[in-house]
Amino acid sequence: MAVSTSFSGAKLEALFLKCCSLSSANAAYSLCVPSKTAAKATRTTPFRRGLVRCDASASPDVILDNAAALSALQQLKTSAADRYTKEKSSIVVIGLSVHTTPVEMREKLAIPEAEWPRAIGELCGLNHIEEAAVLSTCNRMEIYVVALSQHRGVKEVTEWMSRTSGIPVSELCQHRFLLYNKDATQHLFEVSAGLDSLVLGEGQILAQVKQVVKVGQGVNGFGRNISGLFKHAITVGKRVRAETNIAAGAVSVSSAAVELALMKLPETSHGNAKMLVIGAGKMGKLVIKHLVAKGCTKMVVVNRSEERVAEIREEIKDVEIIYKPLSEMLACVGEADVVFTGTASENPLFLKDDVKDLPSVSQDIGGHRLFIDISVPRNVGSCVSDIECVRVYNVDDLKEVVAANKEDRLRKAMEAQAIIGEESQQFEAWRDSLETVPTIKKLRAYAERIRAAELEKCLGKMGDDISKKTRRAVDDLSRGIVNKLLHGPMQHLRCDGSDSRTLTETLENMHALNRMFSLETEISVLEQKIRAKVEQNHSEN
Repeated sequence: MAVSTSFSGAKLEALFLKCCSLSSANAAYSLCVPSKTAAKATRTTPFRRGLVRCDASASPDVILDNAAALSALQQLKTSAADRYTKEKSSIVVIGLSVHTTPVEMREKLAIPEAEWPRAIGELCGLNHIEEAAVLSTCNRMEIYVVALSQHRGVKEVTEWMSRTSGIPVSELCQHRFLLYNKDATQHLFEVSAGLDSLVLGEGQILAQVKQVVKVGQGVNGFGRNISGLFKHAITVGKRVRAETNIAAGAVSVSSAAVELALMKLPETSHGNAKMLVIGAGKMGKLVIKHLVAKGCTKMVVVNRSEERVAEIREEIKDVEIIYKPLSEMLACVGEADVVFTGTASENPLFLKDDVKDLPSVSQDIGGHRLFIDISVPRNVGSCVSDIECVRVYNVDDLKEVVAANKEDRLRKAMEAQAIIGEESQQFEAWRDSLETVPTIKKLRAYAERIRAAELEKCLGKMGDDISKKTRRAVDDLSRGIVNKLLHGPMQHLRCDGSDSRTLTETLENMHALNRMFSLETEISVLEQKIRAKVEQNHSEN
């Protein structure tokens, strides 16, 4: 099984920690590189990437002798530069999705949209996390970060997820998946294109990716790399839908919920079953539209305010949509045969005690009241399914619906993959072009130190009686000379990443300048950032 180069680095660090007599549990954690293997087994797209499974402890299969251990430790200590100088910051996605994780865990991890800026701030406060974004929907909880150190960043984010959700780290490791750099980029592009959705090709996820960018604007921590990644993902999502038929006939989570309800009802009752929709937000509105598309002409909608229901009523003509306030919700459930819930409530709307004494459903309708819960966190407690005359379905149960029409869209997904591959290369080229930024900064700092030192010598020789005007003129002269000399090298360190030949030449120029001016011996930009973060966190504590 293919393993990324970062994995070998993680092993080396585990060895280093072991040699320093740290706890075995901590050493085991550094070897924990969880996979998306479980996800790929049930994934809606037939594409795999090389990953390794996350185990709770390090495998004892390979035992290195003392000489080899000392050699590895010595390599770490005596490398030409600090370990961070040769390490480029990494884009990492730590995720749990409908493919790998049950809804019971996803709902504990879900972060409401209003809390995304706070989450970004907390994530970027971690020592090895520079940028962050949160994509939290009913089908997935994914955190995208720019990590200054891959394994340490993953460890910090996983521990943060554990603290905020109350789920033990070991349990998260069993279900989470990790993807790095190109794999992380391709994953988000697949997500935006609808290839990773439970309902292949569905369009709602593209709107959710757009919302990440909208919420992230102006948030400290939603930086250039992550912002560029999500904006490019939006472009990919649009292009895939424009150039392929992936969305033709595709269903959304809401339409799949309606299909599931009709599958569970007796066919003879489709025309007279009493429908209740709780929540008139985006999900609720889509449920209403799909009910109408299936021939439903009357339904009750419970919502906090009547304004949204009135807007839906205005948009959908010739259908009787009856508004009821939240105070009448339980009474409405007692009169309904099918209840769709799609609210943003963080607590269950219905528990067993709320439902057990409600009137029974007619045998003509099947004798069971159906709760179709498409919310995460769930609106209907799992205890409600203990009631004999009630059937509860959540988003994980929609797989039964989408399996029927998955095969045709899998063929269309092959076309989309070609587009995603092309766009991934463009994004990686753009990101590679940013690699020269640290060299530009170090070269300027190097030149400035020389300029300042020589200027001080010159002014010292000129004596103390020179005027401020003369001092300023000499200072301006020295700056002008430095800027003129740096202009050529700086021009050859800049490119937009759109031309691979130009990018290759730029990176060659960067390495040449690093060698000529010994810039690689400078304290790395990554190390400077990590030191600054550690000092800031210590001062705050």
